[in-house]
Amino acid sequence: MSDCLFCQVASGAVAGSLLFEDDVVVAFDVPDSHPEKRAPVHFLVIPREHIASARDVGERHESTLGRMMTVASRLAKEKGISESGYRFVMNTGEDANQTVLHVHLHCLGGTKLAKTG
Repeated sequence: MSDCLFCQVASGAVAGSLLFEDDVVVAFDVPDSHPEKRAPVHFLVIPREHIASARDVGERHESTLGRMMTVASRLAKEKGISESGYRFVMNTGEDANQTVLHVHLHCLGGTKLAKTG
């Protein structure tokens, strides 16, 4: 979708601090200056395919979602937060504060996180 910010990142039309990319997913850091950065380590993993939210996920997306998780886990290890711990978050819908309508997995770490969130 040409008007989707994350589709533009995935296609290279919008620059980002890429950490990883393959034919299925793209991962990038949330910039330090971004108002929604929630932890010292905060990156996103997105599918190249436009999927608006987890409500739109079907069986055909299982391998894509699995790839998102394995890439995020690998990057957490590379960023040195694997042993101390990290959090994966995927917001779905307005009540969960999903602000970009493209499935994305947040990985947060590098500090003691709140018990809830």
